[in-house]
Amino acid sequence: MSGDTNSKAAAVENEVESAAVAEKAVVVEELEKHFGDFVAVNRVSFSVDRGEVFGFLGPNGAGKSTTIRMLCGILAPDGGRGTIVGFDLFTEAERIKTHIGYMSQRFSLYEDLTVEENIDFYSGIYHIDRGRRRQRKAWVLEMAGLDERPRARVSTLATGWKQRLALGCAILHEPSVLFLDEPTSGVDPISRRRFWDLIYDLSGQGVTVFVTTHYLDEAEYCHRLGLIYRGELIACGTPAALKTGFVRDGVARDGFDAHPSLEDVFVSLIEARDRAEQPQAEVRR
Repeated sequence: MSGDTNSKAAAVENEVESAAVAEKAVVVEELEKHFGDFVAVNRVSFSVDRGEVFGFLGPNGAGKSTTIRMLCGILAPDGGRGTIVGFDLFTEAERIKTHIGYMSQRFSLYEDLTVEENIDFYSGIYHIDRGRRRQRKAWVLEMAGLDERPRARVSTLATGWKQRLALGCAILHEPSVLFLDEPTSGVDPISRRRFWDLIYDLSGQGVTVFVTTHYLDEAEYCHRLGLIYRGELIACGTPAALKTGFVRDGVARDGFDAHPSLEDVFVSLIEARDRAEQPQAEVRR
């Protein structure tokens, strides 16, 4: 009798654990990447919920792009564990690629092709059924505001138009997770705001969005943020929680204002990490 009870309890526990895992689009534990003696990503751990907009921030060379390339199956990790929508980073990289979209800061478009030729090319890359290609092309053209310019050469488009077209090409196959690597670099403020409206629309449809950016005003739009520095994740939380944790009893730390910005928080965290890593001076008596 007790054996049956234990079996049922174990089954319920497994179901709960499975349900919890199902809510996670990205799970990373102790992820590592080395290039020779250089440690680009050092035992990074985090998770991202389905439908969440997760911002990944850090200075140039901090490990942002390397992490994204591992999550996309482009680079093989050297250590740790991880899954993308349930697929293992180490053993199921090719299956992961069919469930994700990726957009780099260079937009990944072919400048010498027309708008619709780029869409057709990516439709083939993602193996979209011929019966759906016309529907998906019409959707991308409308979303990008290019439905009246399908035959325009991409090289003639303004940066904002290229940005939205690149996003459309990245999600032609309706992926579960979308990786955006500094997608708004060099884009004017109005185009950036419109782009974030599109990101929120995708999030509302259940798409998980993993985005890197250098613009801290954009970081405020994310549901949660991770700060990576020298290959290590040194902070993770909602923008509000990170700023609240920066202040103790209404008194700001390190001489910053009592109502800190994200820039205040991140600068302070990075400077604190640098101070902690500096060798201590020897005390002689």
